[in-house]
Amino acid sequence: MATPRKDPKDYLKVGRPSLYTLELAATICRRLAEGESLNKIVKDPDMPSTQTVYQWLFKYPEFHEKYVRAREDQADTYADQIVAIADEQPELIEIKDKEGNVVDHKLDSAYVSWQKNRIDARKWTASKLKPKKYSDKIVHSGDEANPVVIENNLNVFGEIIKNMKMTRQDEKK
Repeated sequence: MATPRKDPKDYLKVGRPSLYTLELAATICRRLAEGESLNKIVKDPDMPSTQTVYQWLFKYPEFHEKYVRAREDQADTYADQIVAIADEQPELIEIKDKEGNVVDHKLDSAYVSWQKNRIDARKWTASKLKPKKYSDKIVHSGDEANPVVIENNLNVFGEIIKNMKMTRQDEKK
């Protein structure tokens, strides 16, 4: 007895069905915008893997747009967190005498270092996620007689070469 043949369309449906939904994509983006890392989000059992999220970014343009916006919003969240961390009252260590009475307080240097690392990590990440707003601005200028100011962080060398070509063309005239 011959086995029945499958419909050729059935061969195209290989693998698990996608978990992608607009609601799940919105949840991922909301959590990113609130400052949560993608690494932490994907550890949640209800969330897809990191690889799946990256695949969705290529497969679903609407998710890609929301993801990019969420990352920009994440930079703003980190900036707000920096201010909150800096405004926190530092922890104090009690200094006691031999009888156990508190005689003084001093700053906990380990706590201060930890807070500084938290701020630095957020500053660095915000500057990468939203460079026009949070990165350091680099300005290059020409000589006093012919000042040329370049303010584009991302294409400084291209601008320098372009200005050199323009200067050479002016000299030939």
